[in-house]
Amino acid sequence: MSKPFPDPRFVDANGVKLATYEVNGDPASMHPPVILVHGWPEIAYSWRNQINALAEAGYRAIAVDLKGFGQSDAPTDKSLYDIVHLTSDLAALLDALEIERAVFCGHDWGGALVWSMGQWQPERVAGIIGVCTPLRPRPPAPPIEIIKQRFTEKHYFVQFQEERIPEELFSTDIARFFQLMFRKPAPREKWLSLMPGIYDLPARFKTARQVTHDDLIVSDEIINTYVEAYTQSGFHGGVNLYRNVDRNWELMKGRDETVRAPSMWIGAELDIFLPPESADGMGQLVPDLEKHVIADCGHWVTWEQPDALNALLIDWLKRRIST
Repeated sequence: MSKPFPDPRFVDANGVKLATYEVNGDPASMHPPVILVHGWPEIAYSWRNQINALAEAGYRAIAVDLKGFGQSDAPTDKSLYDIVHLTSDLAALLDALEIERAVFCGHDWGGALVWSMGQWQPERVAGIIGVCTPLRPRPPAPPIEIIKQRFTEKHYFVQFQEERIPEELFSTDIARFFQLMFRKPAPREKWLSLMPGIYDLPARFKTARQVTHDDLIVSDEIINTYVEAYTQSGFHGGVNLYRNVDRNWELMKGRDETVRAPSMWIGAELDIFLPPESADGMGQLVPDLEKHVIADCGHWVTWEQPDALNALLIDWLKRRIST
């Protein structure tokens, strides 16, 4: 029986209220705290299986509902979700919690954000762990145009550029949306037959069949937790992350992309959205990098293979991160 997820503590960070969830296994402050950063469409609760394990290993573990998610403030202005604002939010979170430097561990969009912390706020970073999401070099053209040419205009990155439409669609049946998200991963031999349709999330949502418990990687309890959270926050915060993809590309022009903090990337063998091979060549941007791949695991690593993930996190923290 897993331990309960902690109750929220609300802090003001960069002008927004952020909900944080903390378990402190390091009251003497022997180690840098670990900040757990979720992706889309998730919330801080996605770290339920990690936060207590990290605390039991001797770390102060803090999960956060990012701006636009869960119980945190959810402004509608999409300009507030670019990489400068989001990394500033996390730096301000450290200030509010009186933390000088932390290890940032992120999954999915949270993974992209923690790599950006290493580029935009390096003085606040003691280490970085990216789960599924690799750090890639800045592309030669705006990313949305590249995605459009490679995967057609039906790719969800492209469709999410439309104002209001995606979030209004998914809000029509939030439980159905998360049942679509948390299905078991497809074996790699089926990937080719699933492309490019698997990236058309709006169409998949509209035509999604009824699922059984055997189809899902999470319980009804977990689905209901997500439904409650997105009923409160709406979907606009998460979709606004995608509406800043080209803006973030512009902001990185001429900047040093190198992440110099001690780092680890953890991939998942069956992650069709961010396959392990997408991390090839990462060492050119992250010189102090350790890489691992969890076998027989899809994109939702924190739920699918929590024990394997926890073992990698704790081993690396003990070996690589000092006071």
